[in-house]
Amino acid sequence: MELSIIVTTYKNPELLKVCLDSIKKNFSLSNAEIIVAESSAQEETELLLRENFSEIKYLPFKKNVGLATLIEKAYAKCSGEYILTLNGDIIIKKNSIENLLNLIKNDPKIGLAGPKLLNFNETLQYSCFRFYTPLTILYRRTLLGRLSFAKKHLNKFLMKEIDHSKKQEVDWLMGSALITTRKAISKVGLMDKRFKLYFEDTDWCRRFWENEFSVVYYPNSEMYHYHGKGSDSQSIWKSLLLNRLTWIHIMSACKFFLKYSGKDNPRKKL
Repeated sequence: MELSIIVTTYKNPELLKVCLDSIKKNFSLSNAEIIVAESSAQEETELLLRENFSEIKYLPFKKNVGLATLIEKAYAKCSGEYILTLNGDIIIKKNSIENLLNLIKNDPKIGLAGPKLLNFNETLQYSCFRFYTPLTILYRRTLLGRLSFAKKHLNKFLMKEIDHSKKQEVDWLMGSALITTRKAISKVGLMDKRFKLYFEDTDWCRRFWENEFSVVYYPNSEMYHYHGKGSDSQSIWKSLLLNRLTWIHIMSACKFFLKYSGKDNPRKKL
């Protein structure tokens, strides 16, 4: 098997169907497999897959086990030399998977690659970043973020100054759509399950850099992403006081900073 596509989902069978339809429409599965792993499994999802996608392997979990566990369990069941992980809210375009696959097949130094993500109105969705610092969290979660120096810092974090139409090496990529290899995973490992929600992708990318693999943003592959931004959808004060996802994000950030306390950015060593 050349490619295994792991699709992770959480309580959204309608959007999952759109995702799977887009894969079947835009990519040949002659040498590929799809595995759907679902947290807080829904009966509707099981029915959907049984009636419309009977060839797809389905791994349901009653509890919300988190992205890292979903990928770990699906990886144990897959056989592809190359591994593409997709959130269930990704909709692929024609040639998007082929282009990612060709990129990583032809450059063994690349450990992780991700596509250009688009909103449904065709506008750019920022999906490649520089590594977080504590100031990044502070500016994003407080009124300080409205000040000019903070905006400059956040724009740098979002890599707004780069040409998003060109291939780039980046610190980390949004985990909504990532391709890697079985060989790289055997060296780097899978996502760290200490990060149940948020920072799994940031940490994973950093570990690829630490193991001397590059992380590449590749706009020759384009995919649509329905991005909810649940942790910052309210006003700053309401978010800090009432939004559970905000506090999970902050706690995950603390875990990340503690894990890498005193360590330099691994990209500087390469």
